[in-house]
Amino acid sequence: MKIIVLLCLSTISFVNSKPSNNLPFHSCETQAYPPKQSDAVPRFTIDLDLPPRERWAELMAKKGHQVVGLIDDVKTLMLSLLGDKIFYFIYDNLPKVAASLPHPYNEEIIGISKVAGLPLPETTLYNIFYEVFSFCTSVIVEDNTGRLYHGRNLDFGLLMGWDTKNHTWRVSELLKPLVVHLEWKKGGKTVYESINYAGYVGVLTAVKKEKFTFSLDERFVLNGGYMGFLEWILFKDYSQKWVSFLTREVMEEAQNYEEAKKMFSHSRLIAPAYFILGGSKPREGTIITRWRDNFHTDDLFSKKSGSGTWYLVETNYDQWKSPPFYDDRRTPAVTCLDKSGQKNASLALIYNVLSTKPVFNKLTTYTSLMDVQEGYIGAWLRYCEDPCWPW
Repeated sequence: MKIIVLLCLSTISFVNSKPSNNLPFHSCETQAYPPKQSDAVPRFTIDLDLPPRERWAELMAKKGHQVVGLIDDVKTLMLSLLGDKIFYFIYDNLPKVAASLPHPYNEEIIGISKVAGLPLPETTLYNIFYEVFSFCTSVIVEDNTGRLYHGRNLDFGLLMGWDTKNHTWRVSELLKPLVVHLEWKKGGKTVYESINYAGYVGVLTAVKKEKFTFSLDERFVLNGGYMGFLEWILFKDYSQKWVSFLTREVMEEAQNYEEAKKMFSHSRLIAPAYFILGGSKPREGTIITRWRDNFHTDDLFSKKSGSGTWYLVETNYDQWKSPPFYDDRRTPAVTCLDKSGQKNASLALIYNVLSTKPVFNKLTTYTSLMDVQEGYIGAWLRYCEDPCWPW
């Protein structure tokens, strides 16, 4: 089984005390699968035939109050970190950003704002925070018969309110109740399925049955999301694509792996990113490393990759570079994959790799597994008990 294991680390703000990350890597998880059903996330439908302002009404009627609680905390943490001038520069420009967002996302955000009772600037911030603050984690697999699967951890909330008593990140814990399984329908038929945070209109993890699977990881570079954000506000450079809106376009429009790969590779972006894409045929797996204007691909069985030939591992760092010593999740993941071997590649192996510390850590909000042939996607909330890495 060929495996793409994608792991990304959220870095937003330096708030409160810093926990240490010096626990040793002990061993690979071998008994985590199958996940407990009690941790499975609830399902909702997004009807794309409805007017954009109405599409999220049912979901937000149930989850809107939790989004409000999250945003209130995030605003307080941002203000503490950035100071009044920078924070209010961003905040005061959010209505302009909301008005300039492409259709139908602008209308959907307005609808979410009204149902949740959130001011439009807060709802907009929540929906563009990948470009501004960044987060993510993912996984994909293909077995030795050529069948592909995909999975991920989504880690978010680094340095956002460390709770010294409970040993948790406050924003990570607030996000967990917002994780939902969405079925996107048009004309009464399922177009694709995704795992989302309630009220977040972009797509970070998704499957299109018999076509492709996808997950998004953050990439840290100097010319990052802040630059694109400023260009959007100050120079009205609307030719750029918001990353998580592009991913929705791909899920809705692309009809196969090659079309999706082309769209992810050639669109101009507000923020750099890693697009991890799996197809429905043997060897259709790649990590697309994106600058805002350029791209690089690492495919399954490519000798250029920093990972093995039958799997790929992405942990927020370029494949041709070694991960930093303070965040080396790649080595444990690769070690566990090599130890197991291709003969054991499966959803169970992916889940166990993603349950191995520090691949699994205090920032992990959910783990997701996908099967492209079945059009299956599942997700489970994760709680890393001590002793556990803070990231």
